[in-house]
Amino acid sequence: MSTEPSWDLYRTFAAVLREGSLSAAARALGLTQPSVARHVEAFEQAVGGKLFLRSQRGLSPTDRALALQPYAEELVAASAAMLRTASADPEDIAGTVRISASEIVAAEHLPPMLAAIRRQYPKLSIELVASDAVDDLLQRRADIAIRMVDPAQQALVARRIGTVQLGLYAHRDYLDRRGLPQS
Repeated sequence: MSTEPSWDLYRTFAAVLREGSLSAAARALGLTQPSVARHVEAFEQAVGGKLFLRSQRGLSPTDRALALQPYAEELVAASAAMLRTASADPEDIAGTVRISASEIVAAEHLPPMLAAIRRQYPKLSIELVASDAVDDLLQRRADIAIRMVDPAQQALVARRIGTVQLGLYAHRDYLDRRGLPQS
């Protein structure tokens, strides 16, 4: 292929990876299964190799497909962000935002902040997911993640929002038995 593949091919490739089959990807995209199969074939031709192994049990991504997966996810995320930005009414903050935060941050720090935001923007719905797992924003598990580590995905915007003081505590009996840590 002498030109860059159409966006539809990237979008279909990402859907097949995410959904695990041509039929499920077709349903998710609102296409027919033969159209999805044609898109996958055209994309395989464009990249010069097989992306999926076909068997009686369905599709399995090849190593090449797995290497392309993070880039496909970034494209899908960028496309969704572009559509949200283009369709948003800057005067009307509304909708649902899913925030993922560690269990301590979600329980101890966020509730008063989120309550203030909800009072200011009553049309905004906030879903708080308390989890110590590092969620993958590109896979749409959350819109915002509050973490103590930098994200691995380069397409994400990361900002330092503050510091958290940590302390180590022990009962006197424990220290009497085990001693005071030296490091």
